[in-house]
Amino acid sequence: MADKYISRWEPFRDMLSLRADMDRLLGSLFGGGYEEREGLWAPIVDIEEDNDSIIVEAEIPGMKKEDIKVSVQSNILTITGERKHESETKNKTFHRVERSYGRFSRMITLPTDVDSDKVKANYKDGILSIKLPKPEAVKPKHIEVEIK
Repeated sequence: MADKYISRWEPFRDMLSLRADMDRLLGSLFGGGYEEREGLWAPIVDIEEDNDSIIVEAEIPGMKKEDIKVSVQSNILTITGERKHESETKNKTFHRVERSYGRFSRMITLPTDVDSDKVKANYKDGILSIKLPKPEAVKPKHIEVEIK
């Protein structure tokens, strides 16, 4: 029951949030207005594995599939892209800007080699799903044990 109150610590997200809060505080004290913040960010991912493949799912809401690039070399998966912020700010007052914008690059070392010619990726509802099939050489082999 206590597990539902445990959350993952994400120091970089916490630092970016603290920086944004400090920027807003100092901006309001010294008469600064809204300042577009494009900074370092990276999508969060889930990685799972079964006997046949590795599945990577990345949260990348608010993007077009054309703005996302996926590449695989050896056992390294790279996801890159850019989430653009609306540049028109006339007659607008921003009270809070918490979403991250700008370029990102996420390199993930996979637990095993994959067959890069058979990798499939799709993007739906803000989730990028990448299926990375394992080559036959690394798939587990079942060996019958003979009893005498």
